[in-house]
Amino acid sequence: MKDKNFISSALKVIEIESKAVMSLSNQIKPDFESLCSNILDIKGKLILMGIGKSGHIAQKISATLSSTGTSSFFIHPTEAAHGDLGMISKQDAILILSNSGQTKEIIEILPALKRSTTNIFTLTNNDQSTIAKAGKINLVINADEEACPLDLAPTSSTTIALVFGDALAIALLEARGFGKDDFAKSHPAGQLGKKLTTLVQDLAVMNEQTPIVNQATYLKDALLVITEKKLGVTLVSNEEKVIGIFTDGDLRRCLNNEIDLNKTPIKDVMTTNFKSIQSDALAIDAAEIMEKDKIFSLVVNSSTNGGNSMGIITMHQLLEAGII
Repeated sequence: MKDKNFISSALKVIEIESKAVMSLSNQIKPDFESLCSNILDIKGKLILMGIGKSGHIAQKISATLSSTGTSSFFIHPTEAAHGDLGMISKQDAILILSNSGQTKEIIEILPALKRSTTNIFTLTNNDQSTIAKAGKINLVINADEEACPLDLAPTSSTTIALVFGDALAIALLEARGFGKDDFAKSHPAGQLGKKLTTLVQDLAVMNEQTPIVNQATYLKDALLVITEKKLGVTLVSNEEKVIGIFTDGDLRRCLNNEIDLNKTPIKDVMTTNFKSIQSDALAIDAAEIMEKDKIFSLVVNSSTNGGNSMGIITMHQLLEAGII
């Protein structure tokens, strides 16, 4: 076994593949726009096909498309030849991935695919190949050099195909106006699902549990409320609405300025320019506001059952719930 510098080998692969990815930007032509427009127009699903490494890439692209608003699934060409063609309808479209454009297993079923649907798109590295010529739209992408020193194992070519798939999925996502709410519907489970489905009201302290004092309350008494509610903050009201918030930061400023806690009403030292969020907003949106403004709590507004209620959500609650 020869002595090898594994890090050197890895860095060379990364360099070759990164160059291939950068060259892909020069290969996105007007036919990419045609492909996107055609996919948006189909009434059915977008079916991905490929053999070998191209098949693995096609499966990943299909999964990304499905999760970003474009209904899609993968059919293995061999399985298609043994009955799975029945899954394809006239309203569907097929995107075939074949680096060479001469994949035997796919060529053998091309006549059957054409009978299933007229919407056949192809992605190859040779526009004169059999598979390329069979496509209603054929896109050509090519990696100048595989990272494999034997120039045998698909490496750079599969990388740019994967990047192409991501570019396609995001272009379609943006065209559809696919947003966070749409994304949440297809990702209900796991950490990602939690971030996209947990609302502010699911975590916030609301109504009677909310620390709140009248604007005329002296600091000493307000501190007792803060201590009792254990959030390190209290809202300040004028009996009609919340007009301010008092946090531990405000308390530190009072102590530094030697403010008399027994004689100072909280309205004189509260923060009036506070941030708020609606109770039916996503909790992750609350986290983004806090991180952007470098604060640790938000006032929560809620309009339910014809009345208005107030609450608080804190960074600690978001951390504890695994939102951030």
